[in-house]
Amino acid sequence: MANNYYMYVLLCADGSFYGGYTTNIEKRLQTHNAGKGAKYTKNRRPVKLLYSERFDDKSQALKAEYAFKHQTRKAKENFLQNHGISREKWI
Repeated sequence: MANNYYMYVLLCADGSFYGGYTTNIEKRLQTHNAGKGAKYTKNRRPVKLLYSERFDDKSQALKAEYAFKHQTRKAKENFLQNHGISREKWI
């Protein structure tokens, strides 16, 4: 049975984006909103899931997370729009 690995993007309460990696989207979102996720999201709650992408390989998911995190805000917005997430979702 293949494992599922996800790269995901959250919209934080302050309007910023957070990119992460997980094997369980729902559980990870709950963890972030409980203030027990990443230090970055702890004071930026609530967070909302904007985007997730499944990978069969952990390395690919981690590379996608890294690539997202190391972009400018404008590049992150372009990434979301190119993946069908309309601007209205994060404004």
